[in-house]
Amino acid sequence: MRRFLLLYATQRGQAKAIAEEICEKAVTHGFSADLHCISELDKYNLKNETAPLVVVVSTTGTGDPPDTARKFVKEIQDKTLPVDFFAQLRYALLGLGDSEYMYFCNGGKVIDKRLQELGARHFYDTGHADDCVGLELVVDPWINGLWAALTKHFMSSRRKGKMNETLNTALTASQRTDLVKPELIYIKSQIELLRLDDSGRKDSEVLEQNAVNIGQSSALIAEFESSLTHSVPPLSQATLNIPALPPEYLQVDLHESLNQEESQASVTSVDPVFQVPISKAVQLTTNDAIKTTLLVELDISKTDFFYQPGDAFNVICPNSDSEVQSLLQRLQLIDQREHHVLLKIKADTKKKGAALPQHVPKRCSLQFILTWCLEIRAVPRKAFLRALVDYTSDGAEKRRLQELCSKQGAADYNRFVRDACASLLDLLLAFPSCQPPLSLLLEHLPKLQPRPYSCASSSLSHPGKLHFVFNIVEFLSSDTSVVLRRGVCTGWLATLVESILQPNMRASHADGGKALAPEIPISPRITNSFHLPDDPSAPVIMVGPGTGIAPFIGFLQHREKLQEQHPDGHFGVMWLFFGCRHQDRDYLFREELRHFHKHRILTHLKVSFSRDAPVGEEEAPVKYVQDSIRLHSKQVARLLLYENGYIYVCGDAKNMAREVNDTLVEIISREVGVDKLEAMKTLATLKEEKRYLQDIWS
Repeated sequence: MRRFLLLYATQRGQAKAIAEEICEKAVTHGFSADLHCISELDKYNLKNETAPLVVVVSTTGTGDPPDTARKFVKEIQDKTLPVDFFAQLRYALLGLGDSEYMYFCNGGKVIDKRLQELGARHFYDTGHADDCVGLELVVDPWINGLWAALTKHFMSSRRKGKMNETLNTALTASQRTDLVKPELIYIKSQIELLRLDDSGRKDSEVLEQNAVNIGQSSALIAEFESSLTHSVPPLSQATLNIPALPPEYLQVDLHESLNQEESQASVTSVDPVFQVPISKAVQLTTNDAIKTTLLVELDISKTDFFYQPGDAFNVICPNSDSEVQSLLQRLQLIDQREHHVLLKIKADTKKKGAALPQHVPKRCSLQFILTWCLEIRAVPRKAFLRALVDYTSDGAEKRRLQELCSKQGAADYNRFVRDACASLLDLLLAFPSCQPPLSLLLEHLPKLQPRPYSCASSSLSHPGKLHFVFNIVEFLSSDTSVVLRRGVCTGWLATLVESILQPNMRASHADGGKALAPEIPISPRITNSFHLPDDPSAPVIMVGPGTGIAPFIGFLQHREKLQEQHPDGHFGVMWLFFGCRHQDRDYLFREELRHFHKHRILTHLKVSFSRDAPVGEEEAPVKYVQDSIRLHSKQVARLLLYENGYIYVCGDAKNMAREVNDTLVEIISREVGVDKLEAMKTLATLKEEKRYLQDIWS
């Protein structure tokens, strides 16, 4: 059987699931795939690999490869490697990303570019799948075209009679005609149709408009509108193309508990876990603010946890207890919630390379696993929906689930499942006749990920303490019986600190509460480069609206202590561009910032309020941080381009970070007198030099 190496680099499980799908389909097309996580460097050797390589790579919010690929990327970035290091390697790469982020599919692009620099060559064109409009729009045709590309590759190798031939020269023009190109032009055009239009409408609205444009207006003007559980013509009358049923591979047995101790540390990776008390919690916003922002102080004095300003750390959080109980009730397992879960691979499974899920620890109760191990809020992928079909007895419900996972129902899946953030529990409540076994949940639900937070303090200013800031996330549930649903981690934290929460006041002057301090598990994150410059004389520009200000509070606290310790030292200017909605409701750390500004720690403080209207005959105020940056374009350009300055951006990736980037391109283009492309190259150089740094999230 024709063998190829299949690697995946995943952050939250998407790339792994797609790689497993490729692995399963390979057999039916006459291929054999060796599947590995890209982090398992001891299980493959690209330097000596003669079989074709297929790689599926996701992208983190900052545009970097996922954590699982960090070691791999570090190794191939070695500057001492010769340009023909991978000359024998032929590969195909599928990148996953979200076009609402500034560095779309950059995780895949980084690996793709470096492999080619080291002599590797494509046997199949790279695919870039966009989660903004639905990964499947590119993933499905890319996978379908992969088999023809592999077949052509093996046929070409057989004709040459040199399966282990090392290609030390670049492909000639005639050889390039052997590359198989998937038909992605149509897909790309469809993606462009699905982008936000000039009116700023959401994807779901654009999807509806596209449906009108291609003759599906009848579905939108039907007497009954479509919903999660109900479809309208033409979808309700269409012949469906549904995905193949994923092979089941887990056997689950429940045994009565032996009252063994269960620890959150058992659900984490190799990183150490520290159980630390919350020593203080302060509400930073007024009660009438649109978002409620809390500052939490952790006591790390009795641990070996160390950090520097700009670092982030993980909070290991549980799922909502009420949602876990509802799920147990719905699965008719409430009486067995304390039973221990024993897993093993089904003897007759057809899943190639089936393995026990590493994020489900041994000898733990069902309730513990649902609480601490599985992301029960995860949006079910189409493969999961397809598996649920076979456990649904009602004909109408079965048909609707088939529609939602079908090619024809892509728009409905995006609108009612993906964009609505529908969870498994939402689906089970919406489709009462669906009765999946526990094994199906353990096969399809991803690992419950720890939530990262930026450190909002300096250990010089607060020894033995760690501060962080967050908004209590609230959003509408797809279950109409629930008006608001809180974020998994922020909702849990908000509940934990209720007994010690202090009202809106200056955080650094607050006294600790007398209530018993709750504890939370935390772990360090891989060290990043979002730190103050090694040279304290370098100019610093900080951009952080909302809770994006968190790491900069740590920067300023740290700089204040350094200036106290070195009164004759030379310290560069520090600019802060901060933004919020209302000056009197959510101006976070107002007194602290005024203190830093008054004492010249912070040399320039520029604040914008997006929702405050002008008073009397005042001019319209600057609304957003990018508008404020634009007002000071000459100073910003001078600091970055002529004074070796650093710019740090922290906060929302999809809107703010992109707008700030575009503003910087505009400023450089205008102030230096170059075109947009040249300005973009200048920014890219700043990023490579680690002078344009981001800590961004969705």
